[in-house]
Amino acid sequence: MTTQEPKKRPATFSDWARTWGSKLLVPVATLLGRLGLTPNMLTLFGLAMTLGVAVVLALGYTRLGGWLFLLAGVFDALDGTLARLTNRKTRFGAFLDSTSDRYADAAILMGMMIPFLRAGRHTEVILAFVSIIGSVMVSYTRARAEGLGLDCKVGLLTRFERFLIIAVALILNQVTPVLWLLAVLTNLTALQRIAHVWRITRGNDPV
Repeated sequence: MTTQEPKKRPATFSDWARTWGSKLLVPVATLLGRLGLTPNMLTLFGLAMTLGVAVVLALGYTRLGGWLFLLAGVFDALDGTLARLTNRKTRFGAFLDSTSDRYADAAILMGMMIPFLRAGRHTEVILAFVSIIGSVMVSYTRARAEGLGLDCKVGLLTRFERFLIIAVALILNQVTPVLWLLAVLTNLTALQRIAHVWRITRGNDPV
């Protein structure tokens, strides 16, 4: 008699959302693949859209920027879906996707910051800058840990959660509160990942 192993649950809310969202993304990605688009094309197109959204935000069109940011997020998810469907997952594609994500993260926060900079609201400018650092560190800590062969998907605010929070805040025109939230929770997430790597490596490294 064999026992059935329990299904592995997604490690993060981001993983859960990706699993659920694949039902919507797969048909779209399939269509784009038939049109001759490649995963890398979608990655670059998604980055271009996000940079455009950042310009819209910098010009002060917050709610419009929020809706456009949601649309750009779809393309951010489609590249990986298309890569899996067409078996075109490559190391360069993964590298390009991660690099584009970092540029996109910084661009959106810069776009959110510029109206405050013009208005002389220094608190929000500092919060946006701290949020950029935190967002980069959340991604860097995971990448560095995985480069050492360690799993590091823990933490309160992965990229998907940041995306969702920013999109909702922009649509509701609540930029200052979300900057406070991002400034605190992104850096807290980075610290959580540092603590996680310390715990799983403690006592395992040679003296």
